Amino acid sequence: MKERIQNFLKKFSFRTGVIILAMCIPFYILAFAQAAFPISNSMKVALWTVFFGLAKTFQYGGLTIIGKEGILKIKEWWKSKRNK
Repeated sequence: MKERIQNFLKKFSFRTGVIILAMCIPFYILAFAQAAFPISNSMKVALWTVFFGLAKTFQYGGLTIIGKEGILKIKEWWKSKRNK
């Protein structure tokens, strides 16, 4: 089952992987920002679980789509951008 999901996700493009990986950022923000809302503690736990789970899902999904070569490509881009 795990291999089937990985093979499905690897069919997507590098750009799609980066977009999906970037989508984890708002969910991480929502997971921790909801603690400041004036709601009950049980609702805070439920919201944290949902948002943190979505953030992790987008993170691992994006990393699976990008793959090892994509991560190296991002590192090279980041280094070249910092050297300018």
